[in-house]
Amino acid sequence: MDTSAARRNILARIRAASGRPAEPEASEREAVADYLARHPRGPRPELPSDREGLISRFVDEARLMASTVELVETLDEVPAAAARYLSELGAAPQAVAWATLKALPWGEAGLAVEFRRPTNGDLVGVTGCFCATAETGSLVLLSGPETEASMALLPETHIAVVPASRIVAGQEEAFALMRLERGELPRAVNFVSGPSRTGDIEQTIVLGAHGPYRVHTIVVRGG
Repeated sequence: MDTSAARRNILARIRAASGRPAEPEASEREAVADYLARHPRGPRPELPSDREGLISRFVDEARLMASTVELVETLDEVPAAAARYLSELGAAPQAVAWATLKALPWGEAGLAVEFRRPTNGDLVGVTGCFCATAETGSLVLLSGPETEASMALLPETHIAVVPASRIVAGQEEAFALMRLERGELPRAVNFVSGPSRTGDIEQTIVLGAHGPYRVHTIVVRGG
């Protein structure tokens, strides 16, 4: 169903109520285009710019958002770190993961990992990330053929691999990096800030309502 006419009518009424013509004038369009091209930044707290400062801020903020965090030195240490986490959790040593992580030594760590899309029966999903933001302790995930968005949404436990070199200060830097490296945004950009939660019912926080119950982040210092 084409709703463009109804949308135009609604916007025209809103503009009329504010004393403007139904259609935007050329000067308004130019002002919008200029604003979008400049990507101006609004006010925000002071954030670290050095790598160690960004790592420390990310770890602190991620933990405040109920994520658990472990730091390792190299990518090859990631499978062992994931195995330790699952053992402490009392979970089976098996998972599904992004194909981009296939080269890591999962079998040596005693983990059975399949590289495919998750299904309802998969309890642990392992992903990388495009980048992460120190300001909020968030993971930034971009969808793609080998980086399915569902991997961080469907399993009950989400394990994320975060190279320290990909931790940026805030969302502004994250989007700037997307424009620099990707040009066009993918179909889905997800900012993951800890386990899924909701307070819709009686303002009581419930974890795992719309996604994983747990988010465990493995930060790779040498990555």
